[in-house]
Parts: sequence; C-alpha cells; structure tokens
Amino acid sequence: MNKITDNPRNVTKPLNICSDFHLGRHFFGLVGGFLVGLSVTLPHEIVQKIKILSKMKTMKLWRIAFVMLAAFSLASCSSDEPRYADPEAHEKTVQLNEKYAPLMVGTWHYEKIGERHRYFERLTFKDDGTFTGFRKWQCRELVTIDGKEQYTDWQNAGQPTGWGDEEGPMNGTFTGTWQLRYWNPEGEGSTKRNCLQLEAKYDEERKYMAYSYVATFDYADKTTLRFQGYYAKDKDGWVNFQRGDAEASF
Repeated sequence: MNKITDNPRNVTKPLNICSDFHLGRHFFGLVGGFLVGLSVTLPHEIVQKIKILSKMKTMKLWRIAFVMLAAFSLASCSSDEPRYADPEAHEKTVQLNEKYAPLMVGTWHYEKIGERHRYFERLTFKDDGTFTGFRKWQCRELVTIDGKEQYTDWQNAGQPTGWGDEEGPMNGTFTGTWQLRYWNPEGEGSTKRNCLQLEAKYDEERKYMAYSYVATFDYADKTTLRFQGYYAKDKDGWVNFQRGDAEASF
C-alpha cells in the first residue's frame, strides 16, 4: 500500500506568506552581499586592467606613429624629383646654364666711343657665381661760345645720388654676383626669357650700386658675350663684349 505523502502531486500547497517572505529576504540578502562584495573588490582589478590596456594601447600608438614617421621619411628621401613652383622655368634655367655658364667664365671687355660719350667696361666672371669689374665712363657737352659750337672737356660721368643735384662717380672697380636664369623679371603677365642678372657694389663705399640689373641674355661663345645694354649700348640695344683682358683706349 502506497504511503500517502504530505503533499501529493495533485494537491496544491497553500501559500505560506511568512515562509516565502523570509526565503526571498534570505535570497536577496545573499545576492546583495555578493554585489556588495563586488563593489569592494572589482574596482581595483578593473583599474589594474585599465592601466594595462592603456599601456598596451599607448605602446601600440607609438609603434604606429614610429612606422608612419619612418615611412614618411623614406618617401621624402626617395622622392625622384623636387617640386618647383615653375617646372618649365627651372628646366630651361638648367639648360641655359649647362650651355652657357662655362662659356661665361673668364674676362670680357667692351668699349664704345662717340662724340659725346666714351665708355669702357671690363668684367671677369667666375664659376662660383661671383664677378669683378671695372668701368670708365666720360662725357662732354656741345656748347656755343662766341657764336661757335664746340665741345667741353671730357668729364667723368656721374650718377644721381638722391640728394638734390649731387652726382656720384660712375668710374671704378666693383664686385658682385651673377647668374643666368629663364624667368620674367617684370612679374606675372610679362614674357619669360633668358636673363643675365648682375648685382654689384663699388669697392669704394658708395650709396648706390655699380650694377643692379637684369639684362636680356642673347648668347656667349669663345669670342663674344652678348646681352642687352644698360649704361651703354649699340644701336640695336645690345652690347657685345669681347673675350680677353684689355684697358681703355682713352
């Protein structure tokens, strides 16, 4: 004979509010204590893990930065060609110097004598981009005396100094720099061309330049240097320097 249990499966046990309440309180007490324990122990572990992860992340970022810097440096060093603002002008300047710079090196002289002006200049160009020069320039005036026209004596030419009518001497020796360039010295909108740039000061202290001039350059060969004249020029506007050392004939 089967023993009858206190709570057969087909019988619903009445709700015991007091016992269930104490059971729930006990359960949540255990959970609460566990959570309280977590609140005390986990932050330290989390902080340690965060520190480790931060260090790993920082090291990784440094490695990435180093690799990028190395790649950038390598790319910069291995660049095929430098970039120029005007590649065409740069290329033609290189070609101009390759063709004419070696021929420029040496001593040249030029002399022009007219009725009212006589001019002599000697230039010595060096391969380091410097040059020296000597200039002798004299002029005279045609005047009328007692109804007759006659020339005054030759006088050394002068240059306005900026102080009233005072003029400074144009004769003497000077030293400066030279370069051949393909460019437009007048700025944007002007025509690019082959140029000879001359910058020079008198060896004696003066308040003005012996040369501060960008001349249109034509050519140089074994005997002749030809560029656009400034102080003196031939009828076509050019000056033709002859190779070799010389002294003024006057």
